[in-house]
Amino acid sequence: MGFLSTLLGIFGFGIGTSIGLLIGFFLFIYSKPKTVKEPVPRPLYELDNDQLLDILPDIPLWVKCPDYERVDWLNKFVADMWPYLDKAICAQIRSATEPMFAEYVGKYQIEAIEFDNLSLGTIPPEIHGLKVCETNEKELVLEPAVRWAGNPNIVLTLKLLSFRITIQLVDLQIFMAPRITLKPLVPTFPCFATVAVSLLWKPDVDFGMSILGGDIMAIPGLYQFVQKTIKRQLASLYIWPQALEIPILDSATVAVKKPVGILHVKVVRAQKLLKKDILGTSDPYVKLNLSGERLPSKKTTIKKRNLNPEWNEKFKLIVKDPGSQVLQLQVFDWDKIVMILRIRSKEGKLWLNLCMPLLELTVVS
Repeated sequence: MGFLSTLLGIFGFGIGTSIGLLIGFFLFIYSKPKTVKEPVPRPLYELDNDQLLDILPDIPLWVKCPDYERVDWLNKFVADMWPYLDKAICAQIRSATEPMFAEYVGKYQIEAIEFDNLSLGTIPPEIHGLKVCETNEKELVLEPAVRWAGNPNIVLTLKLLSFRITIQLVDLQIFMAPRITLKPLVPTFPCFATVAVSLLWKPDVDFGMSILGGDIMAIPGLYQFVQKTIKRQLASLYIWPQALEIPILDSATVAVKKPVGILHVKVVRAQKLLKKDILGTSDPYVKLNLSGERLPSKKTTIKKRNLNPEWNEKFKLIVKDPGSQVLQLQVFDWDKIVMILRIRSKEGKLWLNLCMPLLELTVVS
């Protein structure tokens, strides 16, 4: 009887708790608090500056700050170009994320990671003011105030075992004040060699994330954690004086580096690779790229459980400077992502990556 009474007590507690939570939910939704009062209408001239800023947070900077100029013409240009910018930016995102997704395919029972939909939407970002800073250096400093409340359609599909998990990004809002520096100014088109982008303060980023139709940002504490993480990461990388530098011209020759040829590479085979798996094998694949190139590395297929793999795969690499660029080959173990082939130096103490200057390569006809 003691065990039965205890079991019935636990069962009754569970039912009572469930019914209580259900009743409390409906009371919270449909009841009207008696302490809430209707706001008293007040004319705007009775409000001070702080109160006006509280009720009008979206005032453009060109209204509040005389240093910022109104740039309706630039917003009109962005609006007209946005359908084409959307496609170009999304294409860059796809090409940049595909190698990142490929690193996880096959791990943790993941079969595929891909975009079902990728569009930045029909609403372009707006520039709420533009400030041009005067300097004594050979540079041009621009400080736009960018606000974007977009309607992007970004749906990522994760195929895990036999399940399809969809992750959707919704209600994206961004407000930031970047500092864009064009330097140094040179007499060669486009008349600046580098674009440096930094943030003057931590940007405001707000978005919702839906997984299997449910908004996970509604989980208590998760929204604040994500907000702090994003701001902390951006601050550590791009808050002034740190900057993201995008080279446009070669600073030494002040000339645009254009492709001058194509390097054909055939990865044939490797022998006597290191054993990195527990069972005394490895799952090798080859990464190859040219030094000084920002494009993702080329990769061969993965040869499972093979210490003497044969690929016989061909690749094409774009060459911009044969005198300085070097062909870099690296062999990795797939499930450990560690290098399993290196070339020993003459002293026998160091391990070096396999690098070959382009001008010393032998062309096989």
